[in-house]
Amino acid sequence: MLVNKLNRFFLYLLLAVFFLNCGGSFRKVTKLKDPYQKYLKAREYYDKEDYFHALTLFEELVPLVKGDSLDEKVYFYYTYSNYNMGDYALAGYHFRNYVRSFPQSKHAEECAFMSAYCYYLNSPTYSLDQSDTKNAIIELQGFMNDYPFSNRLDSANVLVSKLRGKLELKYYEIAKQYYHMNDYKASITACNLYVKDYPDSPFVEEINYICIRANYLLAVNSIEKKKLERLNAAIETYQKFVDLYPRSKYVKDAEIIYESCRKLKTTILNAE
Repeated sequence: MLVNKLNRFFLYLLLAVFFLNCGGSFRKVTKLKDPYQKYLKAREYYDKEDYFHALTLFEELVPLVKGDSLDEKVYFYYTYSNYNMGDYALAGYHFRNYVRSFPQSKHAEECAFMSAYCYYLNSPTYSLDQSDTKNAIIELQGFMNDYPFSNRLDSANVLVSKLRGKLELKYYEIAKQYYHMNDYKASITACNLYVKDYPDSPFVEEINYICIRANYLLAVNSIEKKKLERLNAAIETYQKFVDLYPRSKYVKDAEIIYESCRKLKTTILNAE
């Protein structure tokens, strides 16, 4: 038991000495006066994937080498250090700034893509606000326009497709949510926009069916002077649906709604 305690003590002591030495060694590097020597040390940390220490050194170097021959290299690795530390918003900003500052650089195209990719990485899950998702699509499309012959086009297209899929799911859920909240007017608007914006979505058939139900329930719950007009809208929506999806699993339910619309319409017309 005593031996084990002594072993643990010496292990902790060795670890403490190791970290103290590392800390002391890094402090010495930060005090280097020669920017080139500091750059080489920063690269050593970077190449070892110690991005925390690399970022600290590159951050110190950025203002020191402004307009110098090291300027572009330092800024390039400083930007990637932010990226590798997981700060995608800041990295995205610096990737964009790199392209503006060094448009003729061999890394300009790469940094333009990485700027857009950082937007992609910041895109949240579909249930949250999708502003960053929309911005990511704009940035990726901008990259494709600026570099139409890039070998990164396929990657950019894949990313755009994934982002659009997230938006599809978001607006699909919104259309359904309005329906389940009994806000039929908003549901109809959301359904129509969804069909227009995502005609190839796997959810389009279901959304069209929800639109029939929303039109019908809006009509049923309307004041008398608006019922006939809204029943006609529900019937028209049904007719479009059966033309598009004659073998849909929703056809039988849609037919029941249609028959109910016809009966209500007949009752209203006979009462006039």
